[in-house]
Amino acid sequence: MSSQVASENAQVSVFTVFLSFLKLGLTSFGGPAAHIGYFRKTFVEEKAWVSESQFGQLLAICQFLPGPASSQLGFAIGLLKAGWLGAIAAFLAFTLPSVAILIGFASALPLLSNTYGEALIHGLKLVACIVVADAVIGMGKKLCPDKQRASIAIVAASAVLLISFAWAQILVVLFAGVAGLFLCRSVNLEAHSQLQVPYGKRLGLSLLTVFFALLAFFILVPAEGLMAIAQAFYQAGALVFGGGHVVLPLIEESVVGTGWVTNENFLAGYGASQAIPGPMFAFAAYLGALIPTEFGYLTGAFSALIFMFLPGFLLLAGVLPLWQSISHKASLAYVIAGINAAVVGILAAALYDPIFTSAISSNLDFVIVILGYGLLTFWKKSPLFIVAWCVFASMMSVI
Repeated sequence: MSSQVASENAQVSVFTVFLSFLKLGLTSFGGPAAHIGYFRKTFVEEKAWVSESQFGQLLAICQFLPGPASSQLGFAIGLLKAGWLGAIAAFLAFTLPSVAILIGFASALPLLSNTYGEALIHGLKLVACIVVADAVIGMGKKLCPDKQRASIAIVAASAVLLISFAWAQILVVLFAGVAGLFLCRSVNLEAHSQLQVPYGKRLGLSLLTVFFALLAFFILVPAEGLMAIAQAFYQAGALVFGGGHVVLPLIEESVVGTGWVTNENFLAGYGASQAIPGPMFAFAAYLGALIPTEFGYLTGAFSALIFMFLPGFLLLAGVLPLWQSISHKASLAYVIAGINAAVVGILAAALYDPIFTSAISSNLDFVIVILGYGLLTFWKKSPLFIVAWCVFASMMSVI
């Protein structure tokens, strides 16, 4: 136990953070729910960079705040292990592969509109089933060890599946926190590891001030050119809960409604983004590259990308030291236990819909997933091996 704690608290190099997230940026197929599974397996089970308790706290915070939850989670892990440069390295390594792949992949999308291309994309959906199932089972054992927390998880999963409006997840998390305060009194407080944030509340409050100041500026001040791109994507990133799929209507209104991007190109890019590793929010770079500016497509791409992610990162970095200052309290530990149980339920709901419902269409699909799950959990094969297995099996089914 002491060696694990030492590993959690030890700093690592920025280069190590970069390489660890680069591997994930190249192999993390399946969307935000699958990314959480990849992160937990890598940083809790394999590297022990954070404890299960710390991972659960970070995940709860990221689920509660607007922005790209999986990218915020990676940003936070990089920040805790290697400071600000580590956070930036984690973001760049996890995101840039998908940015590069997406822009190239979108141009090749017509080539994938055949039987083999569809089988390739279908195989990647099966990967998500395996990774999220592994995360739900693993986190369920750790975060829902008693009937009280298991009940919270079941109720949370049921509520998310039955309630469809955008704020449903936030309400579920809030109610789970209140339930935890009363139902999770048996939680082991010694196992509740505090987050070691490398800066204080003053800087955290300053970052929150910057977030709200930029939001007010972009809402109130008319903009043109690159500033208009920054305005559109910052507002979308600041006001969306629920991840990449939920942010799409906001972006579509900003870029298609204004005539910057045609509806056909928008849908082509969205289709490509379903079949790449890394964050869905990288779709912003594709759109920014298509928006005409006097500075060229790369400037537009990176302007859209930066301002899409910036609000979520400012909020997260602002909240972390405030959380650290109160997370030692017993009552908050009970609240966190309830929230963590709800997060397991939310992931379980995502495993069913949209992941299972969109990926499993036959008995063969289910067999591929079962075998892949065995390879991942019992044979300890790498996620990249699982990707290769699912794509190969899916392609063979149409030959």
